[in-house]
Formats: sequence, C-alpha cells, structure tokens
Amino acid sequence: MALPATILYEKRDHVAIITINRAEAMNSLTLEMLLGIEEAFDEFNADDDGWVAILTAAGNKAFSSGLDLKEAAPMLTGGDEMGFADHTKRQFSDVFKPIICAVNGFCIAGGMEMLLGTDIRIAADHATFGLGEVKWGLIPLGGTHIRLPKQIPWAIAMQLLLTGKSIDAQRAYEVGILNEVVPAAELMPAALKQAERMCRNGPLAMKTAKEIAVRSLELETGFVMEKALGARVLRSDDAKEGPLAFSEKRPAKFTGK
Repeated sequence: MALPATILYEKRDHVAIITINRAEAMNSLTLEMLLGIEEAFDEFNADDDGWVAILTAAGNKAFSSGLDLKEAAPMLTGGDEMGFADHTKRQFSDVFKPIICAVNGFCIAGGMEMLLGTDIRIAADHATFGLGEVKWGLIPLGGTHIRLPKQIPWAIAMQLLLTGKSIDAQRAYEVGILNEVVPAAELMPAALKQAERMCRNGPLAMKTAKEIAVRSLELETGFVMEKALGARVLRSDDAKEGPLAFSEKRPAKFTGK
C-alpha cells in the first residue's frame, strides 16, 4: 500500500489508526488525500486481523477544514467529478467494520461529512463542528443531507445545513453527534481505550451488527438524489462567486442564479 504522505496508516494489534496528515493546511483535503483515505480503508477492510479503525488527524487545531477550495472549487463548478463514481455510495459506505473518529479540532464541511460516516465519535473539548458551504454558495455533497437528519433531530440538522453556523463540542455531544468529549490530551487514549474494549467483542458479530444497521437505513436513493439536485447548485453563478469571495476575503454577492 503506497499512500500519500498526507495519509498515515498504523496498525496496533487489531486496531488500524488512519491519520489525516496535513496540519499546516488545517488538514484540508485534496483529491489525492481523498483517494488515499479510500485506499487506507480498503486496506483495513481487506485485513482479517483488523477489527476496529480509528480515524483522526495530525496537530491540535483541525480534524479537517474540508476540501481544499483552491483545488476543489474549479473542479466542482466546472462539472468535474470529485467523489464516488457510483452515486449510491459515499465515504465508508462499504466499510462495515467499526470506525471510531477522534476529532482534534475544527471539524467542518468535508471534515464533518467524514465524521457522519463513522460510528463512535470522541472529540477534544476545543473541537467545533459545522457545515459552512451555504455561506459560499455551495452545499455539502458527501452524503450529509441524508445522514445528518437520520442521526440528530431535524431542527438541529436544518440549523447546521441552512445557517452555516458552527457548534462547539459540548453542543455536538448534547444533540447526539458525539459519544464523548474529553480534554485534548486525553483524546487518543480515550479512542484507543474504546477500540481495545471493542476488540474484546466478536469481530464478525460487530461487523454484522453494523452492516444490518447501515443497510436498514437504505441511504442509497438519497445519495443519488443529493448528487442530482446538488449539480444545479454547482452549475450556478453563486457557486463561482462564493469561493472567489472566500479567496478574496470579502462578502459574497449572491444573485440566486
């Protein structure tokens, strides 16, 4: 397995630790990194000795600030594909082994979309969570419109999707996005403790329990609709103006077209 330097893979007994390693850029995600994450989880999925994965990130400021807009915005608004060629899939759709997410800071946009594809979530107490795409004339297309309202109350999901305003770790815990909030220094010990506890369970039983739960949600139709309807946003003038305003550090001038 030849991963980019921005994605690290470590194995401790039955636990795979996958780390987003671009702290100097707030762990923002390039296409190469997205493919690297997919490849790392393919490796975990294929490893009969890997029972639980921990997904985390380098540094103490950000889990991920989402897509690297310098690379992604021209591709997305130009009609190029960034994501699964199979529109019924999103990140971790086919990973039925348990995934623990250890959130070490900002978890926004594409970072939060990854979080929503995981199972057990532990965050440092300074972490924040949000979906700011609407502020820049964009929408998240990583499955969030389908996953989020199934995981937390409707009104809270709509607040996150429609306002672009972030919430802190304590609020994320209160509404059910997180399982646990811990001091930053205790984040990885807490994640490893949870993984080790789970590794005392039958691996086939855990994998099957998750597969039944995920398949029963029948997310595929929603994912296809999200992709199809989202295309009209990405083709809009607003989708070009938003990232440009972001890069120029000025308020966006939207027209609704």
